[in-house]
Amino acid sequence: MEPAIFVTGGAGFIGSNFIQTWLEESQVPVITVDKGTYAAGSNNLAGLAAAGRLRFVAGDIADRGLMRELLGEHRPAAVINFAAETHVDRSILFPEEFVQANVMGTFNLLDEVRQYWKGLPSADKDGFRFLQVSTDEVYGSLPLDEPPCGESKVPAPNSPYAASKAAADQFVRAFNQTYGLPTQIARCCNNYGPYQHPEKLIPLMIHKALREEPLPIYGDGKQIRDWLYVSDHCAALRSVIEWGRAGELYNISARAERTNMEVVSAICALLDEMYPRKSGSYRELIAHVADRPGHDRRYALDSSKLEGELGWRAEESFESGLEKTVRWYLTNIEWVAAVADGGAYRDWMAVNYERRSR
Repeated sequence: MEPAIFVTGGAGFIGSNFIQTWLEESQVPVITVDKGTYAAGSNNLAGLAAAGRLRFVAGDIADRGLMRELLGEHRPAAVINFAAETHVDRSILFPEEFVQANVMGTFNLLDEVRQYWKGLPSADKDGFRFLQVSTDEVYGSLPLDEPPCGESKVPAPNSPYAASKAAADQFVRAFNQTYGLPTQIARCCNNYGPYQHPEKLIPLMIHKALREEPLPIYGDGKQIRDWLYVSDHCAALRSVIEWGRAGELYNISARAERTNMEVVSAICALLDEMYPRKSGSYRELIAHVADRPGHDRRYALDSSKLEGELGWRAEESFESGLEKTVRWYLTNIEWVAAVADGGAYRDWMAVNYERRSR
């Protein structure tokens, strides 16, 4: 049987971009499973299944019977776990959902993968990988005068989302240390690019600007994030799977720290150029809203280990990646509208933004 990779959360933002780039770069087929939450879109993978190298299965990684069936049927050489609830704002309101999806889901998947891996021939065991896709948020808020986080920094999560991802990472590490399962963890900074759900900062600002609506920025907007274009993240993950060592943790960063105000201002400048308003600049729509609880001030990662060991480098600068992103959303307005015009999205925006004190 031809080897394959097993991708969870494949209909989400990063997962779908990963599958698209994987199939462009490799002949190895993909089996993907996705629960189909609000942030997933099967249209993100439209056309790929027709080529015969992608199988999409609707399902939950917490469904151990389904995981066992798919692993046994397809005999993958690697499992890449993107499946997760990822929005900090939602985790503040619904923390239990994040524990169930990110902690228990990852544990159930890990244990089924462990049983599958135990039954592999020795040669296949050695080459197998379980890659956990994690986040810089597990490290907690980084003081302005400290260097970017290296892999040795002790996690100190401050939001329910970050805590759930940190807990999942610890289970991944424990399965490597206790059972010998060849796991890897990749912690990445903020991603942006095509197919990102319009509740996240960059697509949210593009969407609201095009509708001439206020651009809501938490607090003073001076929170700092480290930004990476999604295709560069996907390339880094491929490098980790193909050449990274088992049992290792790798940070992924393009060294592009920006404040939220700088990001939104850059979006407005691009829109002023590409899709001008009838009068004035999109910057005039910026509106500050009450900050969210426990809002970390700064995230930043040091990816020297990944660059030195595996030779990965980000191809896109923040400026080039943002220009590509804005152009994509301008030419795919209908994709955003299909999400944003739904009742669930409108209800979320009302809860998270419109009802905040200004």
